[in-house]
Amino acid sequence: MSTSTLPRRDTPLHPLHRAGLLRDLAHPRQVVAHLGPNWFASIMGTGIVAIALVTLPLQAPGLHLAALLVWVAAAVLLVALCTASAAHRLLHRDAARGHVRHPVMVHSYGAPPMALLTVGAGALLLGRDLLGEPLAVAVSATLWTLGTVAGLASAVVVPYLVITRHDVGPDAAFGGWLMPVVPPMVSATTGALLVPHAPAGQLRLTLLLACYAMFGAALLASLVVTTLIVQRVVLHGVGPAATVPALWIVLGWLGQSVTAANLLGGVAHLAVPRPYASALLALGVVYGVPVLGAALLWIVFAGAATLRTARAHLPFSLTWWSFTFPLGAVVTGTSALAVHTGATALAALAVVLCAGLVAAWVVVAGRTARGSARGHLFLPPAPAQP
Repeated sequence: MSTSTLPRRDTPLHPLHRAGLLRDLAHPRQVVAHLGPNWFASIMGTGIVAIALVTLPLQAPGLHLAALLVWVAAAVLLVALCTASAAHRLLHRDAARGHVRHPVMVHSYGAPPMALLTVGAGALLLGRDLLGEPLAVAVSATLWTLGTVAGLASAVVVPYLVITRHDVGPDAAFGGWLMPVVPPMVSATTGALLVPHAPAGQLRLTLLLACYAMFGAALLASLVVTTLIVQRVVLHGVGPAATVPALWIVLGWLGQSVTAANLLGGVAHLAVPRPYASALLALGVVYGVPVLGAALLWIVFAGAATLRTARAHLPFSLTWWSFTFPLGAVVTGTSALAVHTGATALAALAVVLCAGLVAAWVVVAGRTARGSARGHLFLPPAPAQP
């Protein structure tokens, strides 16, 4: 299916139709009627803000408390959305099956695993202040396990469905295609935080090696998908305005891979002998610096494309959350490189990028809250346009 014929939420509805739908949304059952997995991107975007703040190499008074409050908000959102999603599947099974058949929405099934993983990482970094260390580790390990299993499933099942059941046109590739294949990279990143808490010996070694295996799997899959996205942009343009924010998703795997390589290298000495541990630690920097350069280049390109589109018209949708989590991944990657290299320039860059992340989150979260209060974001997708 060509992206020019995809359903778009920014297509105007007839006033009477729109008024009727908004009136129906007053019933809680109707609020979850069209709830898709793309809503979990709001948890990803909120959780990464907390993680980015607490891992900055340059800390300021009150920053830790701010990060803790944001993480609590992400955790509350996770519980609420998991409950609402369960109600959606129970009460609106046809709509849930429709999401799987939808050529765009199906890619959003990578969002719930990453939401679990992000909140789980925050539990380990920030949740211990409220839960205590033993419970925080247990919560983090549980969410990591659930998110990893679901993420590996999305990385296999979603591409399989797209290949076997969807009609994919030459201009169909867009940033959302990365959503189902990136979760294993997030598992590698967040799994590194659990390595020191795993029992020494084979279990800790297995966890480390599993994280590196997921790092490689997601890296190769993301490279392939990114190549398709770049080819589509070069040959067919950036696409409809509603899909332009998804260009930022490319930053997700770039930033997460830099973060994973450095975090895993930093804990490798706990599981493998010195020659290999030293090599893995060096790999984080040797790999991370060039990839960070690629991420900065993509920020310039995606930013230029976004500004160009915004000058004409950039309708708000949940796709705007693509401005948050991917940029947050670049912040955490830059912070990890700053710690391992001791480079002041990288530390300053992490702070600047984090400021942009917080600004983007404030705007997107505010627009999401307003759209939710008015009911606009709970409307069904508009009919496809020719």
